Amino acid sequence: MNPVARMKSGALPSQTDAAPGFHPGYEEALLTVTDLVKHYRLPRESLLSPPPIVHALQGVSFTLEAGRSLGIVGESGSGKSTLARLVMALEAPTSGRVTLLGRDLHALPHRELREARRDFQMVFQDPYGSLDPRQRVQQIVTEPLPPLPVRERRQRVAEALDAVGLRPADADKYPHEFSGGQRQRIAIARALITRPKLIVADEPVSALDVSVQAQVLNLMQDLRAEFGIAFLFISHDLAVVDHLCDEVAVMQAGRIVERGTPERLFRHAEHPYTRALIDAVPQPGTPGRRALRAGGASSRVASTFPDQESPR
Repeated sequence: MNPVARMKSGALPSQTDAAPGFHPGYEEALLTVTDLVKHYRLPRESLLSPPPIVHALQGVSFTLEAGRSLGIVGESGSGKSTLARLVMALEAPTSGRVTLLGRDLHALPHRELREARRDFQMVFQDPYGSLDPRQRVQQIVTEPLPPLPVRERRQRVAEALDAVGLRPADADKYPHEFSGGQRQRIAIARALITRPKLIVADEPVSALDVSVQAQVLNLMQDLRAEFGIAFLFISHDLAVVDHLCDEVAVMQAGRIVERGTPERLFRHAEHPYTRALIDAVPQPGTPGRRALRAGGASSRVASTFPDQESPR
């Protein structure tokens, strides 16, 4: 059995084999976010004034089914990245719940949360800053794994690298030996190696050249089809979300103001903020017209991006 087939066979363990804290009577959705609120208290502006409070999230709720892809879009400051950090349990909410496989992540003890992280991983925006330049690829990719025998660790690394289109021999190299797109593939391999059920991708292609963005997006599509992984995809780029996601949720000022399929939202948006986001995307070469209303973002992505990545 080849490495990808072995990985596929272990990609989706049965739900009863989930990490400690799992209860068989969990919600049908893989991920359930319920009334999520996050407030940040800023430093006082003066000795006598109360500290200002930023309302980053204001009652966000949604569900995500196994194997599906949900895009979260909005302008800077809308709460997208705060939502990603709370879903990943990197920060605690002011109130609300994040439930994955029936477990309230923010209620789990530290040890159980660490074990539960095998089921959800994150891909960050910057493929240069998210990889330690002092570590070889093997050390980077195996970072989320528990201690394993050396032979098994190398096998898992080979499987993960093969799944993202890199060679097992790349495990002994350093990040500076790779292009930006290849570095993001390494980051995806690191997320994939635990065989998660959910990957949270926070602007995973915005730091890449346009010439390699489509390759990374197509890779994520292939991984979702191959391994049944659900994606929560955070982006400000409507064309990218249209290319990748089954559904889209539009965020404004910490709230979800509209949700639907890309086809419905990008062509028949109801909320004024959604329409404003769409109208802000110009169609290349056609002044005064708008890309998403004039033929669709997926076709624009496909026609704009070349097929081949630049060499190392």
